[in-house]
Amino acid sequence: MKLLLTHVPQARRQYYGARALARLNERVELVLHEGDAPLDAPGVIGMGRGVDLIIADRATAVPAEVFDALPGLKVVMRSAIDIRNIDVAAASRAGVLVTHAEAGFVPSVVELTLGLLVDLSRGVSRAVADYQAGRQPEIRVGRQLGGSTIGIVGYGRISRALAPVLLALGVKVLVSDPYAQVDDPRLAKRSLEDLLGESDTVICLAIANEETENLMDAAAFARMKPGAFFVNMSRGNLVDEAALAEALASGHLAGAAMDVGRAPDQMPSPALASLPNVVATPHIGGLTPPASESQAFDTVRQVEALVKGEVPPGAVNAASWTRRP
Repeated sequence: MKLLLTHVPQARRQYYGARALARLNERVELVLHEGDAPLDAPGVIGMGRGVDLIIADRATAVPAEVFDALPGLKVVMRSAIDIRNIDVAAASRAGVLVTHAEAGFVPSVVELTLGLLVDLSRGVSRAVADYQAGRQPEIRVGRQLGGSTIGIVGYGRISRALAPVLLALGVKVLVSDPYAQVDDPRLAKRSLEDLLGESDTVICLAIANEETENLMDAAAFARMKPGAFFVNMSRGNLVDEAALAEALASGHLAGAAMDVGRAPDQMPSPALASLPNVVATPHIGGLTPPASESQAFDTVRQVEALVKGEVPPGAVNAASWTRRP
């Protein structure tokens, strides 16, 4: 079998890794993208001629035209959970299998979330920037996480791992998710409206879909406590950025932190990230060797199953898969 890995060299090093790449190379004939810019649809088609499998990175879209132009393509994989850059409906119509990886990034995202919470509460980035610019930082009274109330919007894998850590720090944890059962008796389930009004910090970890588009809008921010913090670790789609900017500029919110946004590659938008009461990181929540390698090896295991003629783990449209090897 022949496989196209769409990652540019830097992304291949950071998000796939040498060990997984070596294992992949033992099992299939590899085609690597050596350009500096992500492939567009014509680029995917050009490099995909004659390949059976594609592993698409998050910066590479796989639209319907790819399946039409590559009749020999059998499977498109993502070394991540998010498959929104793949037109799954078009893949199903064409008989192409689509797969995703598991959530190997959870511990890394939890750790970054804790770091952002501490930074917001104690002004770490502000003080560092002042010292590095040769200025004496203003001494401000910080906030202690222990004893505060943190509301988590969405109760998926990351939230379920984050909540016990917050509890261990002495935080009162509220959860809002209309579709999830909250079994931990130490957590208090709330409606979104009540959670926003009770929390000193709101962490957005809801899934990104049509229902949650702009979930955090002007009305939501208005419901939050004056002086509260907002943290987004999910996707930029969930936040009305103009409304967030206004809530920060007006002083209604004391600050915000984010690892995601509506900029390219799901990064924080520069206009928001540059605000003085914002702490932003460039979508690095899952960018640690254990996280990246975990998901890369998920795709290796999928390839191994495909070589054996099996339906791989992580398949999302197996019933529509007719272009089998």
